[in-house]
Amino acid sequence: MRASDDFFTSLGARWPVIQAPMANFADSALAIATIRGGGVGSLAGAMFAPDRLLAEVATVRAAAPGPLNLNFFCHAPPPDTDESAWRATLAPFYAQEGVRDDPATTPVRRAFDADAARIIEEVRPEIVSFHFGLPDPALLARVRATGARVTGNATTVAEARWLVAAGCDAIIAQGFEAGGHAGYFLADHRPVGTFALVPQIVDAVGVPVIAAGGIADARGAAAAIALGASGLQAGTAYLLTRESNASPVHRAALAAAGSEGSVFTNVFSGRLARGLRNRLIDAIGPVNSSAPPFPLAGSAIAPLRASAEADGRGDYSPLWAGQAAPLAHIRSAADLTEMLGAAALAARRSLA
Repeated sequence: MRASDDFFTSLGARWPVIQAPMANFADSALAIATIRGGGVGSLAGAMFAPDRLLAEVATVRAAAPGPLNLNFFCHAPPPDTDESAWRATLAPFYAQEGVRDDPATTPVRRAFDADAARIIEEVRPEIVSFHFGLPDPALLARVRATGARVTGNATTVAEARWLVAAGCDAIIAQGFEAGGHAGYFLADHRPVGTFALVPQIVDAVGVPVIAAGGIADARGAAAAIALGASGLQAGTAYLLTRESNASPVHRAALAAAGSEGSVFTNVFSGRLARGLRNRLIDAIGPVNSSAPPFPLAGSAIAPLRASAEADGRGDYSPLWAGQAAPLAHIRSAADLTEMLGAAALAARRSLA
């Protein structure tokens, strides 16, 4: 067994599987089910206020002994931005939907800060993972002092090397197939597929590599291990589990999705993320230059989204999904975790 293959065992996980954090779509119920299934459950700190995050962690700890991952974003705060062009782009949709352009902001994704570091020091999760780079070195040192394993998200070999040099204990190798926000941070997005990216990162770094993107069934799990990954992180497959927070509209879109149905789009947050096409994307294009920078774009869409979702439509909703959406099926998160994990361990044994 490779030295890196004991990463999950040392955490107390039965299977080398992490449930992706999926901000807004996963809370304690999904993390609990994943941990009970033998994997690593995750909570997305970027969208929870501190008190809510503490409550979610307490709920998980009370219900499911096992490894927990807390995930945070490390984006720079957006500059002062004139959003008039973006609101003008959306004006025809306000008129069609009969809603007003509400200047009130929606909850903004929080970057990792001192409050988040205090939560880590209090609850001491087994893993702390970061998206869009890493926090300030002083904050990262506080995280490491708790004993948590630190993982960073890499979309290129250069990013993986940077993360390891900065002190990461493991790398999430995120291929362009993955749903949700692409975690690039050193340069503009340079998409590389999971099964080209994983072996290159494995060859480039000396820490465990966890494959993410396009993995939704036993075949994908086995392939990730065969390419050198120590484990896998799945997101889209968990969206269809009974414990996820995906809305009925989102679930219906996932059930009808084809492999070509998802695209990279910036219209829902201001940063590239993979999701299913809908009315807004088809009307203004998946990438629109008038969208303000991350994470501001979603505020102006909020009234449109609320109006459509009240009618059972996802016309303006971020229907995050990876390219493996057609391989996802309705089941419990525990069953999904066990299926993926068993396939991964079988593949590891076959390589021994």
